[in-house]
Amino acid sequence: MRILHTSDWHLGRSFHREGMLEHQAAYVDHLVEVVESEKVDLVVVAGDIYDRALPPVDAVRLANETFTRIARSRAKLVVTSGNHDSAQRLGFGAELMDAAGVFVRTSSLSIGAPIMLDDEHGPVAVHGLPYLDPDLVREPWGLAERSHEAALTEAMRRVRADLATQPKGTRSIVMAHAFVAGTKPVTPSESERDISVGGVSIVPTDVFDGIDYVALGHLHGRHTLSESIRYSGSPLAYSFSETGHRKGSWLVELDASGVSAAAFIDAPVPRALAQIRGDIESLLTRTDLDSHESAWVQATLTDDVRPVRAMERLRERFPHTLVLAFEPANGRTARLPSTRPAAGTSDHAIAVDFLAEMRGRPASHEEAALLRDACDSCSPDHDLDRVVS
Repeated sequence: MRILHTSDWHLGRSFHREGMLEHQAAYVDHLVEVVESEKVDLVVVAGDIYDRALPPVDAVRLANETFTRIARSRAKLVVTSGNHDSAQRLGFGAELMDAAGVFVRTSSLSIGAPIMLDDEHGPVAVHGLPYLDPDLVREPWGLAERSHEAALTEAMRRVRADLATQPKGTRSIVMAHAFVAGTKPVTPSESERDISVGGVSIVPTDVFDGIDYVALGHLHGRHTLSESIRYSGSPLAYSFSETGHRKGSWLVELDASGVSAAAFIDAPVPRALAQIRGDIESLLTRTDLDSHESAWVQATLTDDVRPVRAMERLRERFPHTLVLAFEPANGRTARLPSTRPAAGTSDHAIAVDFLAEMRGRPASHEEAALLRDACDSCSPDHDLDRVVS
């Protein structure tokens, strides 16, 4: 059996205000092509189909189109809900979709009831575990503690109880959406939502002992925790902390004894990411940055004084600059005033002082005049902030 493991699509998400739906649709095209070219038998999507519980209409439309296209392909599809999804909304119509070869599992009530498939070596039991919020399952499951490890341990007890009833030689696939860590440290991305519960979020890999393949979702970087336990990561980058990530899906081959091969299939990259740092003049002239001119850019300026029109100037060379930060090389950082303004200080004076503190140099005459007009327009007494030059 050939399995394509993907997760964390986050349909409907933007990247620093850049719409990503077009690029997400391109990934779907790629996914369907891989199903046919690599003769994939099963596609598993381990959670976070959508970016939020109430996804935009266009995102729902793309998900519907994706499920339909895969249903018409040679492959079966198993989808589980993640911590960003609404389990009720994503799971709507699940029983109807089963008949089309699209299996959506979003309820803890379905845990222990596998999707049974077959290949030339015999039966394969696919257990799709939705994201399990410890607060929601602790009482009904009688968990002794409030943690993701406790919730997944109980879920896997139910999975193993089912596997014990299956014919000898049945191979097992488990899908889970959680923060699972092995012996190697795993670094989360900034685009992942924190799922810690009282500081307890990490699940050890031994919770999944004995399973032939574990398809994980939640972390946006690909990780191989063992030959049989992997994260595919998100197919697109959703934060600059993912600049060095390789995006795509795992193509896993399952033979009679378990995983026989695993290869990473790269996803199309809509635009490279780049993080650049330095004073503005060097960033605008350095030849080693030529390759970043077409990338989405996060720039950190180290000028001692905050440059005027910094974003506009950077975009003349790097038109896709999305994020601008300031970290002066002299170590000086702008802070909010530690004391209240003296009684009687005008709004205009407070604004001018604030600008000087944040930028590191006084306001120009033109800027001071603009701030004066702004203060006057907001004041109920239009003579209150009039300053005689």
